[in-house]
Amino acid sequence: MNKQKHLNLESRIIIETKLNEGESFKAIGRLLNKDCTTISKEVKNHISFEKSGAYGKAFNDCLLAFQHECFAQRVCQECTSRKNRLCWSCGKCSSSCILYEKYVCPKLSKPPYVCNGCSQRNKCSLEKRLYKASYAQKEYELVRRESRSGFALSESELRQIDDIVSPLLIKGQSLHHIAVHHADELMKSERTLYAYINSGLFTARNMDMPRTVRMRPRKNVSKNLKVDKACRLGRDFSCFQAYMQEHPDRSIRQIDSVEGSKGSAALLTIHFVEQGLQLAFLRQHNDSQSVIDIFNRLYLEMRPDIFIELFPVLLADNGSEFSNPAAIESDMQGNPRTKMFYCDPSAPYQKGSCENNHEMIRRIIPKGEDIGRYTQEQINLMMSHINSYARKKLGNKSPYEIFEFQYGKELLDAFHLQKIPADEIILSPELLK
Repeated sequence: MNKQKHLNLESRIIIETKLNEGESFKAIGRLLNKDCTTISKEVKNHISFEKSGAYGKAFNDCLLAFQHECFAQRVCQECTSRKNRLCWSCGKCSSSCILYEKYVCPKLSKPPYVCNGCSQRNKCSLEKRLYKASYAQKEYELVRRESRSGFALSESELRQIDDIVSPLLIKGQSLHHIAVHHADELMKSERTLYAYINSGLFTARNMDMPRTVRMRPRKNVSKNLKVDKACRLGRDFSCFQAYMQEHPDRSIRQIDSVEGSKGSAALLTIHFVEQGLQLAFLRQHNDSQSVIDIFNRLYLEMRPDIFIELFPVLLADNGSEFSNPAAIESDMQGNPRTKMFYCDPSAPYQKGSCENNHEMIRRIIPKGEDIGRYTQEQINLMMSHINSYARKKLGNKSPYEIFEFQYGKELLDAFHLQKIPADEIILSPELLK
């Protein structure tokens, strides 16, 4: 039995076809010359969820509706306009109904764990769990691609190595000398340490090594560190769109980084899409831990309920500084506080309002200028001027005014923002001089 070869698209199409025909994992395994547990893991790891109804029935996965015991009426606006219509018949009231309780078909707890071969599939209005070859292949390729990018190194391991290597490099020692005398503590080869420092992962830089300064840079540049290589699984843009369809009342906050000169300090920006308001936080290094620290600080400075209300959904790009979503989504005790998703690669237009606001920051801090020369107080002043600038799409109101109307002035004071009179707004480098 061939156990060493990965499944390909052709094999996955066979799995999907046989599941549709009601075949068992053992029968599919014999056909593909694979163990039945391999087929089982493949199916369970690549289940796609579909909220689709049946012929003449809208999607509804409420327990009371399934048991035909729901008699609620006029829960949402759509049902209010239609007299004598029961809410379960449209299936769109689950997000606003206090009686809603999700029901999962008990057959899905047993093999084959999916609805592919179910004889009642076309009559069922519950959420479907399906195995689709194309979806499984896409997820497989994403995991394979992510697993080969970045470094297999957590942030805690990185800090431990950095605490040993950086002070000695600054003293003038070579990486070879450090690797030899601290082999038991580092447990990394000299070549690996060179890759880390050339990627800017350490406090010390390759400029701290005298010989490196005289060498020409190599053509192959190491990739940035990704803390969680599978961070995009279940958090890509299609998942974001599906989540927003289920929770249309959730507000979106777009997060991004604004870099100055390469390898220096950077800004974390948080953009409130509906209000047009943008916050900016100074970070000495554009790494994942600095982003986590900012969200932890905001969570501690505000009450948890206020934080959850302000930051229900985060949409980020694919930068390595956002590659530890679990630490952002949950507090230190593991309690969920937000949901994080990612744009598609090379698709900045998917969070266009945040990118457009960065143009105003670039009017004051031109591209390539060292952001580390400024203080957080100066950054707050810059954002006060930007957020006091009236926008046509906001009815000629400023983001500051819209946010103050919706959330109150106390939160703006907590963000250290102030209202700048219209004639005193400066959007040029003169502001920070």
